[in-house]
Parts: sequence; structure tokens; C-alpha cells
Amino acid sequence: MSTYDNIYDIVRKIPHGRVATYGQVADLAELYGKARLVGYALYRVDMRSSDIPWHRVINAKGEISQSPLRYGTDCLQQTLLEEEGIKFSAEGKVNLREYLWRPEVLPV
Repeated sequence: MSTYDNIYDIVRKIPHGRVATYGQVADLAELYGKARLVGYALYRVDMRSSDIPWHRVINAKGEISQSPLRYGTDCLQQTLLEEEGIKFSAEGKVNLREYLWRPEVLPV
């Protein structure tokens, strides 16, 4: 299994209405300290045809990581999260205490 496939398998396990951080996904994939690698992997996801819920991964500040290279998908990410019931503060942050995915044991 490739590193990206491992990341994608973990992201697929994030439940509807929950988020994970890039660092959290990296740790679960045993890629400690490689949060950016998770970001690179998710950047490569084909949003139109993939079953990977890429939008459920945000940064450790509880924010959507903005990038001009994403061609407007930052807004799409927030919309998709809001459709799942996730609320954003006026500052554009998600309350991680409320919405962070906390797997006790990673489902196989």
C-alpha cells in the first residue's frame, strides 16, 4: 500500500459531521510530523469522482487551510462541512473540542 493510499484509508474513516487535523491524520498513518504530506495527498484527490472525504481535514487551528492553488475549493470545503452540520465561528474557525474526530481504536 502506498503512503497516499494509507492516508486516504484513514480519511475515509472520519465520520460525517466530524473533522480531523492534518497532523492527526499523519499520526494515525504513522507519518509523525508529516502533516504537510497529508495536505499534499489530499490536494491530489479528484473531488468530482473520489469517495475520499477530503473536506473533513482541516488545520490544527480549526481553520481551512487557504491556498490560491486550490482554485476556490476553500469555499467549497467550508460549504461541505456546513452541510454536515459543522459550524464556523465569525473568525472562520471550527470548535475542535466539539467536532474533532477522536477514534479510540482506528476501525479496520
